[in-house]
Parts: sequence; structure tokens; C-alpha cells
Amino acid sequence: MAVGRGSAVVAVVLVLCLVLPCDIVDAATFTVGGASGWTFNVVGWPKGKRFKAGDVLVFNYSPSAHNVVAVNKAGYNGCTTPRGSKVYQTGKDQIKLVKGANYFLCNFPGHCQSGMKIAVTAT
Repeated sequence: MAVGRGSAVVAVVLVLCLVLPCDIVDAATFTVGGASGWTFNVVGWPKGKRFKAGDVLVFNYSPSAHNVVAVNKAGYNGCTTPRGSKVYQTGKDQIKLVKGANYFLCNFPGHCQSGMKIAVTAT
């Protein structure tokens, strides 16, 4: 009888895997800036790429030279850090995209103005 119960449990788990949505399977990982990483003049990096909510952006950089700040549209457009913005500074940050507009910049003086910012729209 134990074999029968074990088979039933496996069947239930398989059915749940098929029925429940699984965003992790569909998620893609993108390294911002490619081999150069998170650096100056990456503002055009998202062009031509398709992003979905749940995809992960990896920001590779030297934490003594840069950071990553998740900002709103006004922060992005003005190269400012609005109160409450999430600041990342590990040098190997992994950030999951939310549906809609996602804005990131480096808030070290002059870096955002030198093109160290990206805007990504996830469907």
C-alpha cells in the first residue's frame, strides 16, 4: 500500500506544478552593460531587449566606484535620488523587475549625468 500512496503524492505534486503559475521558470537574467558591466554610457543598453516582470537584472561594478539606486521616473529624468529610494552597493546586485517601468541610476556625483542610468519596461 505504501507504493500506492507514494504514487498518489507524486501525481498530486505533478498536477500542482502544471496548474500553478511558475514565474521562476520564465524569468530571464540580464547582465546590465554586458561584459563591461554597470558603467558609464549604459543608458542605451536596454534597447532591443524584451523584459518581463520577474526577470533579473545583474549589476556588476566596483562598489568603491559606483552604486545602483532604484528610482522613480522623476529621479531618473532629473538624476536625483528621491527619499525612500533603494540603494544597492554590493557590486554584484541582482534586482527583480516589476511589471511596468523600472528606473535605475548611479548616484555618485556626475555618474548619472554621464549616462550611468537605465530605464527598463517589463511586460
